[in-house]
Amino acid sequence: MSLAIDYYFAPNSPWAYLGHRRFQDIARQYGAVVRVLPVDLGGRVFPLTGGLPLAKRAPQRQAYRLLELKRFSEWLHAPLNPTPRYFPVNPDDAARLIVAVDLLDGPDAAMALTGAVMRAVWVEEKNIADEATLAELLTTQGLKLARLDDAHTQRVHLRYEEDSQRAIDAGVFGAPSYVIDGEIFWGQDRLDFVERRLQQLKGER
Repeated sequence: MSLAIDYYFAPNSPWAYLGHRRFQDIARQYGAVVRVLPVDLGGRVFPLTGGLPLAKRAPQRQAYRLLELKRFSEWLHAPLNPTPRYFPVNPDDAARLIVAVDLLDGPDAAMALTGAVMRAVWVEEKNIADEATLAELLTTQGLKLARLDDAHTQRVHLRYEEDSQRAIDAGVFGAPSYVIDGEIFWGQDRLDFVERRLQQLKGER
């Protein structure tokens, strides 16, 4: 039986961006199947789990967030502009596009597109709420532009809603969250524990 990881994230999360490539490498190393699950963090998850949008957090928390982003960016050698031009940005269209690609092109393509979307926000300073930007990212990834239309279908909208509820039911309250056999690992700084858990499960099987 294959190892599986539920990967809950928001496409505009800097923390998901910082952990994305490393997470891919870890999952690949252990032959784990990744379920690609973008969720409506601000609209669905936060209101039920006590999370606050960035602008509503205390100034001290906002300042510390910027400090931590700088620290992790340098430590991981991952370029990141902590105050990009297009942030805050509505991530819903990008999330639905990732869902459409996952459904029609598979999880590997969805993971690749996810990385490109996150890099667009935090490195390239592009507007992922703009359809032209999403079209450019599809082209860069060798994916069909028709996925833009697919992203607006009822099937995709329903899947996005279901995955957001699935996150809530699993106890997820922030992004990124990696869930393995019902155990939650919140944050890219928990990837060491993700790897240890996968190593343990692989040994048991």
